[in-house]
Amino acid sequence: MNASGDPTLAIREKAAEFEEVIKGTSCNQSSFKTKQGSFLFIGPGPKGVGYKAMFKLKESMPEAIRLAEKQPDQFEVGNTGWVTTRFTDESPLDKSIWTRWLSESYALVASKQ
Repeated sequence: MNASGDPTLAIREKAAEFEEVIKGTSCNQSSFKTKQGSFLFIGPGPKGVGYKAMFKLKESMPEAIRLAEKQPDQFEVGNTGWVTTRFTDESPLDKSIWTRWLSESYALVASKQ
């Protein structure tokens, strides 16, 4: 966790560093997008409990499916390529996962023609 106590801060800061990123909101989530579409939704978890982040994945989908099978409270795979992660202050999303998934999500969406 970072000094601010918000485990989403590092993810949001990294997302904002990508080229031509537009930050917005969608419902109560922060959204990060390129001209081609959104690549990250992040914010409070369901009913204000914890946090959630959603990534658009392709190559990492087998990993996401395995994690969702082992930890269904933390990972959920949608049928459109979006993966939802849920985490808390005490148990933040593993940095090795979110850094890879964030880069993949950005590249996948930014490369759309």
